[in-house]
Amino acid sequence: MFYRYPPSLTELINQLGKLPGVGPKTAARLAFHLLAAPEADAAGLAAAIGAARKSIGYCAICGSYTDTEVCPLCEDSERDATLLCVVEQPRDIISMERSRSFRGRYHVLNGVLSPMDGIGPDRLRMTELFQRLENGGIREVVVATNPSVEGEATAMYLAKKIKPMGIRVTRIAHGLPVGGDLEYADEATLSLALSGRHDL
Repeated sequence: MFYRYPPSLTELINQLGKLPGVGPKTAARLAFHLLAAPEADAAGLAAAIGAARKSIGYCAICGSYTDTEVCPLCEDSERDATLLCVVEQPRDIISMERSRSFRGRYHVLNGVLSPMDGIGPDRLRMTELFQRLENGGIREVVVATNPSVEGEATAMYLAKKIKPMGIRVTRIAHGLPVGGDLEYADEATLSLALSGRHDL
């Protein structure tokens, strides 16, 4: 008879295995670490997850994560309100901010166009984007979607829709590897990509 983990441990490993980039072996290591850690540490982790799930929502303007109705970046009067950077996910804003090269505002799409997966413009935050642009005051939209097939398709779609509004549409330069993610890009690469952006 083979040894089997207790059901509760098996469930913990299964749940940890659902995290991105966590395979079965890593999930098991994390589970064993949590079991060996002081009870206060494990309870603190559980409490932090619960608190984040309850208090974190989406910014009413840009769609990024925030624990207030409007995020600090959207409320910052020192940022350039005429410059708008469009990203795929809230985590991409953190990557862009690390570069210290962008002082405008952001808009999160919550994904990219992917017809094969049934993701069209209606599944993304494009209506909100176009409403922001129609309200006026924005002179340039920087498209900072990932350099993937879907990211490029999304960039071209946005350019086609936004250019007729008389707004400049630029794309960050490909200092980023094709197929790479903004999340993993270093500050210098992102800074160069921003400075070398081009019109779409």
